[in-house]
Amino acid sequence: MDVHELLQVVAPALGDRSVITDADGSLTAEALDAGAARIGAWLSSTDARQLALVDVNSRTVPLALFGASHAGVPFTPVNYRLADDRLRALLARTAPSVAVLGDGVAERVGDIHGVQMISRQEFLAIADHDAADPAEPGERSSTAVLLFTSGTTGEPKAAILEHDNLTSYVLATVEFASSEDDEATVVSVPPYHIAGVSAILTAMFSGRRIVYLESFEPAAWVSAVIDEKVTHAMVVPTMLGRILDELDRRGVGLPDLRTLSYGGGPMPLAVVERALTMLPHVAFVNAYGLTETASTISILGPDDHRIAFESSDPVVRRRLGSVGRALPSVELTIRDPDGQLVGQNEQGEVWVRGSQVSGHYVGRDDDDNDGWFRTRDAGNFDDDGFLYLHGRLDDVIVRGGENLSPGEIESVMIDHPAVESCAVVGVPDAEWGERVVAAVVTRPAAEVTEDELRDFVRSQLRSTKTPERIQFRDELPMNETGKLLRRVLRDELAVAFAAAPDLN
Repeated sequence: MDVHELLQVVAPALGDRSVITDADGSLTAEALDAGAARIGAWLSSTDARQLALVDVNSRTVPLALFGASHAGVPFTPVNYRLADDRLRALLARTAPSVAVLGDGVAERVGDIHGVQMISRQEFLAIADHDAADPAEPGERSSTAVLLFTSGTTGEPKAAILEHDNLTSYVLATVEFASSEDDEATVVSVPPYHIAGVSAILTAMFSGRRIVYLESFEPAAWVSAVIDEKVTHAMVVPTMLGRILDELDRRGVGLPDLRTLSYGGGPMPLAVVERALTMLPHVAFVNAYGLTETASTISILGPDDHRIAFESSDPVVRRRLGSVGRALPSVELTIRDPDGQLVGQNEQGEVWVRGSQVSGHYVGRDDDDNDGWFRTRDAGNFDDDGFLYLHGRLDDVIVRGGENLSPGEIESVMIDHPAVESCAVVGVPDAEWGERVVAAVVTRPAAEVTEDELRDFVRSQLRSTKTPERIQFRDELPMNETGKLLRRVLRDELAVAFAAAPDLN
């Protein structure tokens, strides 16, 4: 089954039910299916081998995804927030292609050889055109979606997601047409993020209406959830704290919200506890996944949240900081640098295997690991199979020949009642190779000194893992999906602490 076939299965069952709400109104399942077929027919008449999109959220996104699938070419959403030269370079890599551009993008990138550019308005006019006989679906490309990785250095890789990866994930996790008529999910993550793609497919297959926000802004998000009676939502960690602040400011709740999923980065424990307290009727889900795995591979479910939150057992309570257990449809293991399995509670690299897992990139040779994908995430399982993440392996700090995990240190620091968020990095040091430094954002009205935080860490970890310097900041550098820009922070702290003495 391919992505467009998912829509063709759903559309007759949903008929005239509204499945998309955006700034321009509503779109029914039948209208989405017909519009995607028109897009596919038009796209098949061009020489395009990809359909690129550089735009904010709207009905354009699902029309492009399903229309590209109908034509048998990959859908390639591109980060519109990139600097002009980087945006132009990525679009050039899609050639020969058609690129749908949002307002002002054409002026930023100019002409690009092999890329036919059309505006959002022109694209929607094609979808709305009353074609008497839309063409039959084109010959299927195995690739459904190409997503450029969001690395902060080096050339972004184009991750390949095949139809089989995406449809396997949907069929394994969603029951067909299972949503009630009143269910709606708000989508504010950008279309070039895997969560933006999977949200379309899972919502569509279940029959849940998507409410699109062009981008995330807490006041607009809260208003949309209240006004549209949204029942389901997905956010990244930085969003949830700002949403709770907005609810506090207004003195309101979210009475229609039933489930809130979060993921995309470490969630401060204090934010999770605050959310569980403020929204006791909401079922919370922590979802861990990667672009290369077509979305979620493990979850900490609603019951897990409540049991951990209400428990006085520190082992059970600690699970609020985990990403739960593996989905039944995938295999997860923890391995050492040689690829050998490690024991429970031992830290290593997370490996994953399953039909939804791709792990392939355009123009790159793949390692043959018998279907296993190396995530480059450090983690461990506890005795009950709950997965704990400790950051990226590339972020390991090497101090005097000893490998130190930033995630381990951060998990201790975030437990301090004055700390709202933090990040630990290694900066160059002539004597030790690298030394441990940290950036901390404190909770509102909280007061704590650098020495107090250092003593707090030292009381739970040995001295070599205690940050030598701590910088207090108003915020940490994050990208728009809430992912810490660790390399940016490392560079900033390297400059700030270039002459700082060793305090250990």
